Amino acid sequence: MSFQDHGKRNVFDLIEGLFKHKARGPQYSEDGKCGPNNGNLLCNPDSKVYDGTCCSSYAGWCGSSPAHCGSGCSSGCSASSAVAVPSNTGTTVDRAAPSASGAAPRDDGRCGPDFANALCDAKGAYGGCCSSYGYCGNTDGHCLVVNGCISGCKDASPTSAAQTSAAVTSVSPSDVETAAPSSTTGEPVISAASSSAGSAPTGTVTKDGTCGATYENTICGDWAQGACCSMYGYCGNSTAHCGDGCQSGPCLNGAVVAPPGPSPAPVNANPGSLNVVGESGAPAMHAGLLPNGKVVFLDKVENYTNIKLPNGQYAYSTEYDPVTNKYTALAYKTNAFCAGGSFLPNGDFMSLGGNGPLDFIDTTVGDGFDGIRYLSRSSSDASLDGQDWKEPGNKLNTKRWYASVQTMPDGRLFVASGSLNGLDPTIPTNNNPTYEILDRNGKSSGVSIPMEILAKNQPYYMYPFMHQLKDGSLFVFVSKSSELFNIDTNTTVRTFADLPGDYRTYPNTGGSVLLPLSSSNDWNPDIVICGGGAYQDITSPTDPSCGRIQPLSTTAKWEMDSMPQGRGMVEGTLLPDGTVVWVNGANEGAQGFGLARDPTLEVLIYDPAKPLGQRWTTGPSSTIPRLYHSVALLLLDGTLMIAGSNPVEQPILKPTTQDPYVTEFRVEIYTPPYLSGDNAKKRPTDVALSSKTLQANSQTFTIDFSVPTGAKNVKVALYHGGFVTHSVHMSHRMLFLDTQGWKDGVQGQSVTVTMPPSSNLAPPGPYVIYVVVDGVPGIGQFVQVS
Repeated sequence: MSFQDHGKRNVFDLIEGLFKHKARGPQYSEDGKCGPNNGNLLCNPDSKVYDGTCCSSYAGWCGSSPAHCGSGCSSGCSASSAVAVPSNTGTTVDRAAPSASGAAPRDDGRCGPDFANALCDAKGAYGGCCSSYGYCGNTDGHCLVVNGCISGCKDASPTSAAQTSAAVTSVSPSDVETAAPSSTTGEPVISAASSSAGSAPTGTVTKDGTCGATYENTICGDWAQGACCSMYGYCGNSTAHCGDGCQSGPCLNGAVVAPPGPSPAPVNANPGSLNVVGESGAPAMHAGLLPNGKVVFLDKVENYTNIKLPNGQYAYSTEYDPVTNKYTALAYKTNAFCAGGSFLPNGDFMSLGGNGPLDFIDTTVGDGFDGIRYLSRSSSDASLDGQDWKEPGNKLNTKRWYASVQTMPDGRLFVASGSLNGLDPTIPTNNNPTYEILDRNGKSSGVSIPMEILAKNQPYYMYPFMHQLKDGSLFVFVSKSSELFNIDTNTTVRTFADLPGDYRTYPNTGGSVLLPLSSSNDWNPDIVICGGGAYQDITSPTDPSCGRIQPLSTTAKWEMDSMPQGRGMVEGTLLPDGTVVWVNGANEGAQGFGLARDPTLEVLIYDPAKPLGQRWTTGPSSTIPRLYHSVALLLLDGTLMIAGSNPVEQPILKPTTQDPYVTEFRVEIYTPPYLSGDNAKKRPTDVALSSKTLQANSQTFTIDFSVPTGAKNVKVALYHGGFVTHSVHMSHRMLFLDTQGWKDGVQGQSVTVTMPPSSNLAPPGPYVIYVVVDGVPGIGQFVQVS
């Protein structure tokens, strides 16, 4: 899929369309494409091709749904849904905005055109400014017109988005703390490619890597990262820069390598089953399997959850027991909204970064942009269960919202990317394309270091996919680009061809999995990335294609495959039998509040050992949409826990026309094929390890267990679930360990197991040992790897 196929046009075509529009008067769309990105075409009320006169935001499609006529609608909007918003052409679209005579304030803090033009009460509990999302508040995200404020605003008349962008210049990473504008409590929304100048490039060469119409019509010239100016105004050499929307430089000016379309997936012969087992208590934005066997759910500050803390405030984190399906409230001190995380070598679960305080909801929770949170649990000390998050006060070096984290071979944490404030990431000063390193105790080095792959792939630079490889290098994937990165020398070791297809990382996130490692192929990594989308809007098509690559091969290249349908927000989770299960997501839209629809409800099963074209089968279908802010993770019993979906700014429990997808508290369990039907009777039992303190240095240990008579083979999986959020499974990995001593057909077994030879393969932290006999796992046992 290309942007051109879905309404994205080169900026010069945009300008030409604008002149034609002015010369000939209003022009109607013939194919449903409209608005600033499509020559300012209007939607024809008499069209038989499409239904509706509302032109949606971002890409610009005609329709009549709330997604077309509500927030962001650029033309043909109904009076009840219209607000004043900047257009992509540097002019303000005429839309009715609330005035001083608007409706009286509501008692729930909602406001604006989607709520009968209700105003905010400046003396009330919420604040006097109405945000672009329709919430009352008093932060700059609510109160500044440049951030979308609708009424009660602090600043002057609206300024066009293009003018605002052009006025902002890039800053060096050392300046990110002081140069960043004020933050917002909304989501970072990528504005559409824009034209502020209306003329061809000047020939002036960039001084900071920005370029094009938004940035004084500069060109890239011989800029080190590449000579193509992307549609968003960044210099680079990837297909995201030189392909669709390229403004200047060696643009491809045509179709790039086309990814495969959807491929049918037969129903699995034993598809497994889905069952609702409980409720999460708090929305499940982040999750992890803790060393005590319980699951932690972590969320942002909300005006409602299912449980309160002793201080009377709602709890934004819970500890869920999969055995009893009960949860316990946990407190934290700083807002963990869209954080990243991983495990420390001692087993502590870490949450890093987040968002600003929401004083109008909860005065007890502070700024989390640079927050560091610890959760200590143990398989041998039940007294830690239920204890709150610890925040001793150490901070990240720079603010990071939407950062990814990878535990390194020496136990340090590599923390990369993030937004400084949650504002438009097409503007460089809002972004933090750097990394920093935390020591084994979670203390920052105090230095944020620029990272080229992040810088040049703005605005698609947040929540990068990262996988630690056997040679010590880090595989990093952003947007459509990937590389091997040497952390010790701060150098790019190798770059790879772009993955064909749409964007794969936030806000069009797919899923990425490091496939099981084993000595049978010398521990060589194999990575698969699936799904994604074209742009950040509810109208965005999603990508069904998958790319698979062996990054340490001398001839590394992407092998293309595809799912049965396009999926954004799809996430892959390794299973102990070596397969990968893919769940959650949507067939249309992107990440962000209210930006996705057409949920993809089917479980997909991927067998990486099978030949290309035979790897995908279909499991059962859920009845629960799992959209933005959903999670999935493997439990000790070998089942998959699925939870979350909170695609609204604050929880909504009943669907409405405006918000058809609600905050979801129900927890589902997917029982995979290996535990379905008679397979459940084949579980190995009485699993006992000679040691639960292990080293990744070829150490050996023994496992005793029992199996049914006639069992034929055994595998031992060393599994790390990592930190799960936004379809990204940080530090997630699994290794099949070498075994000796298996006796065919014997019920009582004792095998000798060899650990991997290096911590490059198994970075230190908590892991689970699964004994897998004839494809059926026993109950997992937590171990500590050093």
